[in-house]
Amino acid sequence: MNLLQLRQLTPARVAIGRAGHSLPTNELLNFQFAHARARDAVWTPLDPTCLANFNPLHLQSQAPNRATYLRRPDLGRRLAQADRTLLQPGTYAAAIVVADGLSAQAIHHHARPFLEALCAELKDWHLAPLTLVQQGRVAIADEIGQLVNAQLALILIGERPGLGSPDSLGAYLTWNPKVGRTDAERLCVSNIRTEGLAPALAAARVATMMREAKAHQVTGVALPSVNVPALP
Repeated sequence: MNLLQLRQLTPARVAIGRAGHSLPTNELLNFQFAHARARDAVWTPLDPTCLANFNPLHLQSQAPNRATYLRRPDLGRRLAQADRTLLQPGTYAAAIVVADGLSAQAIHHHARPFLEALCAELKDWHLAPLTLVQQGRVAIADEIGQLVNAQLALILIGERPGLGSPDSLGAYLTWNPKVGRTDAERLCVSNIRTEGLAPALAAARVATMMREAKAHQVTGVALPSVNVPALP
């Protein structure tokens, strides 16, 4: 397979040619457009109505605005003090959290179909009320899961935009969530989007991982190999 054939199979920038020592004008403009889309994804605010049919509980991290959120990742990992009192403990099998992360567009485009498919998979699970967090990072689900006394925390979050993927959604699972958990104690499914891993298929994979985590009572590197649904 040569590079021109490869280009038909991937959106990656291969075999784009050159003009002298630079890029062809059209390719340079495409690159600048993709870069602008990625920047827009980072700064686009979360629309709280995107999941209105799920009636989520709206929460805020300790980052008061987007600029602070980008400069202070630590503030995005903890809930605003006033919002902690909104969470009530129960006996939940899992707490599902949705956060804007670094791409609210990922939430706008893919969170709803993912959640619809996941809820269909987890009909027999006792789930905590859905929470929607603005200016949130992955670890904020640890605090939420701990406060509601959930066995497992799942967070759907907008991933760092790439030049070809400004709306990629990530799903992170943590058994026995509590403040201080590390990335090595999580499971992750990434690149959830129309051009990547379709939301319905991603939901099936995540549901399988949740069942395995519950069976072994662990997530992350300590979890034995998980058999997940194969790609079509």
